[in-house]
Amino acid sequence: MFFRRPFLSQSLYNHISQNQITPIMYDVNTHDVRRFFAHVWQHRLAPLQLDGLQQKALRIIEAHPEYGHYLEDIEQYLDKEWLPEDGESNPFLHMSLHLSLQEQSAIDQPPGIRAIHQQLCARYNGDWVKAEHDMMEALAETIWEAQRYKRGLDVSTYMTRLRKLVGFGPRRKSPPQSP
Repeated sequence: MFFRRPFLSQSLYNHISQNQITPIMYDVNTHDVRRFFAHVWQHRLAPLQLDGLQQKALRIIEAHPEYGHYLEDIEQYLDKEWLPEDGESNPFLHMSLHLSLQEQSAIDQPPGIRAIHQQLCARYNGDWVKAEHDMMEALAETIWEAQRYKRGLDVSTYMTRLRKLVGFGPRRKSPPQSP
């Protein structure tokens, strides 16, 4: 069964999916990311044997049971491209975006993201999935712009987008302190 994700504009999702962009900030390829999630799924009955990152991934997978069939037969999906004209979105990209947001929040990098994540979770009565779905648009748009303009991620713009989700504008620089 396919579930369309309304939280990510189709043009951003298309660009990221077609270019096989993995928002996890490690030097890995698409196959590695897909095998990582499949490995976690295969070991789900022994969660204490998973490391911290794998436990986060398992929580994400469990929140998205519609992706289970991809993980059960990973070899069939290693080279699959999810094309928008087929009405699909890339489940591995989606889970990677969740994982990226959780890692950013855990270490509060960029500074302030943890508070935004917490505020959105509180807004949705602890529903971290819904909170992260809101945050994904900002992350995906920032990745897309970096790719499009061939530059690094603009952290300031990213955080401004995230702040808007909780009703804050861009962070202003503090005025100089008088002596």
